[in-house]
Amino acid sequence: NVIGTSAVARDITAYQKLEKEIAQLDKLNTIAELASVISHEVRNPMTTVKGFLQLLYNRIDNKTYKEYFEIMIEEMDRVNSILQEFNTIGKNKESVRCRDNLNSIIKCLIPLLEADAVHQGKMIKFNLKKIPDLLIDANEIRQLILNLIRNGLESMDQNGRVLVKTFTRDDKVILAVQDQGGGIDPENMEKLGTPLFSTKEAGTGLGLYVCYEIAQRHNAKINVDTGPGGTTFSVEFETNSEELREIPGD
Repeated sequence: NVIGTSAVARDITAYQKLEKEIAQLDKLNTIAELASVISHEVRNPMTTVKGFLQLLYNRIDNKTYKEYFEIMIEEMDRVNSILQEFNTIGKNKESVRCRDNLNSIIKCLIPLLEADAVHQGKMIKFNLKKIPDLLIDANEIRQLILNLIRNGLESMDQNGRVLVKTFTRDDKVILAVQDQGGGIDPENMEKLGTPLFSTKEAGTGLGLYVCYEIAQRHNAKINVDTGPGGTTFSVEFETNSEELREIPGD
């Protein structure tokens, strides 16, 4: 009787695992179908908006305003890039990677991120150590960084601060995004990165999913440390000891 009970328990566990995997695939198929429609519908008005932005940009002489328009046009291009990424969800994709530096990517994003933080009445601080270049897809890593930092900002009340750090540890390059939010409930930890799962009222449940997909394509690992005082998402990129020795001291 004991042996029979054990066998039934194993069969049920395997069935439940298979059932969960099928449900996950159904979600991905639904997302993929919606993505095609959404991408088409959103790109049409985007093309019009970008066209008028470029027209106004060419008519403005004020240097400061021209810089603002450059940022807006770049963001329109980024939205288009995100839509393309969104359209590939649920499909196999190979990253096109070349050597680049996380710090360089982050520094290009600082004006945009600081504007986001100020608009929300929050703060953002950067602590970027010297790190080696990595073999990465810069567009994907830009998206990962933006998603993690914006999630951190949205998790906090006003006057909260997000700390963005880069550093090396062992043979890895670490990107850490630390917020001062209320932390993640234990029951939600295992759901992180699941498509369509979000704790935010207006969340799509795709931001973290995309982050985990990008990390996986880069053979990187995302670790989460959370508690009542806030949450830290750490992305560990593999490198090698020779590259680390080439980096001068801080």
